[in-house]
Amino acid sequence: MSGELKRGLEGVLVTESKLSFIDGDAGQLVYCGYDIEDLARDASYEEVLYLLWHGELPTREELDAFSDELAAHRGLDDGVLDVARELAEQDESPMAALRTLVSAMSAYDENADFEDVTDREVNLEKAKRITAKMPSVLAAYARFRRGDDYVEPDESLNHAANFLYMLNGEEPNEVLAETFDMALVLHADHGLNASTFSAMVTSSTLSDLYSAVTSAIGTLSGSLHGGANANVMRMLKNVDDSDMDPTEWVEDALDRGERVAGFGHRVYNVKDPRAKILGAKSEALGEAAGDMKWYEMSVAIEEYIGEEKGLAPNVDFYSASTYYQMGIPIDLYTPIFAVSRAGGWIAHVLEQYEDNRLIRPRARYTGEKGLELPSVDER
Repeated sequence: MSGELKRGLEGVLVTESKLSFIDGDAGQLVYCGYDIEDLARDASYEEVLYLLWHGELPTREELDAFSDELAAHRGLDDGVLDVARELAEQDESPMAALRTLVSAMSAYDENADFEDVTDREVNLEKAKRITAKMPSVLAAYARFRRGDDYVEPDESLNHAANFLYMLNGEEPNEVLAETFDMALVLHADHGLNASTFSAMVTSSTLSDLYSAVTSAIGTLSGSLHGGANANVMRMLKNVDDSDMDPTEWVEDALDRGERVAGFGHRVYNVKDPRAKILGAKSEALGEAAGDMKWYEMSVAIEEYIGEEKGLAPNVDFYSASTYYQMGIPIDLYTPIFAVSRAGGWIAHVLEQYEDNRLIRPRARYTGEKGLELPSVDER
């Protein structure tokens, strides 16, 4: 097969989308025409979900109705809770548990087997259920594995605050709720990243929305995608435990041929705009707690890597210290990424269904040809 080989499909255009735009040279991220800085500062996660799914921001009445619908879908069926308990007892990893639980949720959705998988209105109802319940199943699993009881959702709280409430058993203060809501906004969508593309490939076969989201969760679990944020925090803890200067620790790590987590990006050639926003939040949380250690350590590493390697931090770098200062367990960072990105995955699947074509690339064959087949006794 002739043609230029593009490993990893780097730079290859495979579709058109109205959902998100990335300018890697300018460090710009846009959702449906709106800059991420403006959305992170002034829009809630619910507003961003509506924007991604409908292509426009909601009015006050539309937002209230949409938020109420999402909140009403947060509760979990007993069968799903039983699966969560079993996974916790088996010490399943959080991302694998979330993948299994989202798949199990389809058994309790009356529209899961709707004949026309491309029906937009039916899919919007599925979308609300999936997005509303993903934080609930993650919180349930996290509580079960530490021996705590399930906390019923509170419909008076917004999407972000309710997850923290269900996870910790107490209503978060305003600072934590706003910080987490902003983090969800920042992670909601990001072009044709690996997990989004995985969801699109699955849906292009005319598989259903639950299957597409389950595929995306599996893709996000890899350390080169969603798993990077947890690796950043483990690195920062290793630096802290070493009692070394952060730049000395990083220098030693690089000399050993190790990769410093949280730097570089396939799309951005400058600092990830989401890293700028979360960096400021990490600083604010440190100031509020009276402990600037994690933020100052991160800044020192960022400056060193920038000077020595010419690399800028990505969103994972500062989301790590932000989540850690919120008291969130490290191995829940990637599942939380999935909880947020589900909104973007669903938006791209809805867009795929609108003008679907099976995604089926080709590979250049490099093996042998014309071999004679010996009998089994001659091999």
